[in-house]
Amino acid sequence: MEIAEMCDEFTSKAEDEALARGSLSRRQFAAMGAVAALVACSGESKGAARKLVESAVRVETPDGTADAFFVHPARGRFPGVILWPDIGGLRDAFKVMARRLAEAGYAVLAVNHYYRSAPAPVLSSFAEWRTPEGQAKLRPMIAALSNDGTMRDATAFAAFLDSQPSVDRHRKLGVQGYCQTGGFAIRSAAAVPDRIGAVGSFHGAQLVGAAPDSPSQLIGRTKASLLIAIARNDDAHAWWFGKRSLPVALSFPCRTRWNANPWQPIPGDFDLAFRIFTY
Repeated sequence: MEIAEMCDEFTSKAEDEALARGSLSRRQFAAMGAVAALVACSGESKGAARKLVESAVRVETPDGTADAFFVHPARGRFPGVILWPDIGGLRDAFKVMARRLAEAGYAVLAVNHYYRSAPAPVLSSFAEWRTPEGQAKLRPMIAALSNDGTMRDATAFAAFLDSQPSVDRHRKLGVQGYCQTGGFAIRSAAAVPDRIGAVGSFHGAQLVGAAPDSPSQLIGRTKASLLIAIARNDDAHAWWFGKRSLPVALSFPCRTRWNANPWQPIPGDFDLAFRIFTY
């Protein structure tokens, strides 16, 4: 699989500018994140509205055994969600995100998409990806990924969720992907169209292409509603992020809607969001 350089010097500069507007340094921001992770890292945690149960799990796939993080409210049955991490892999930051989603009433499976190469975490932090050593470590792991493998994994992850007592199998599953895995989320919905009904791709890379397994070609095979959120400078130097090319690439019947700056808590974080409703 080709490495998508979506988290580059442009991203780093934008992050520094955003932190400066909030009178924070990278060191201060990292310290705040570490505190939040420590507060949340217990086997059973109580959120603002719900008590959560979490565990490290192993999911059998056609390609091996994937390690993952599973968290859900302590009582009841809830819609399941597959959470694909960004290029840095499954780590504490995505466990915190999974807990926040679980507190809203979901059973969340945050997966290690590098399981073919190593158990999570493969990097201690996202900052490590920006170092030559971190990129050298990840390159062979990224090379071990494939589009077909992602779809096999998604099928296994969906089956795992459906086997859990905490998951309501009468409700559709959701899937999220970030940066590198934005396209993974779309492929997941194409792999399990009868189960996955909601897709979120956040500044996803390599969304547009002519190949049959390109996310833009697979959207028509899904039965989901999709939110494709594209950051302001995502395709400033790489056309396949899709801000300009994705609408042209959709050659199947669908309804679409563009929303400018939809994220009110962080104005300007995303330049626009592209909502797609497949038939």
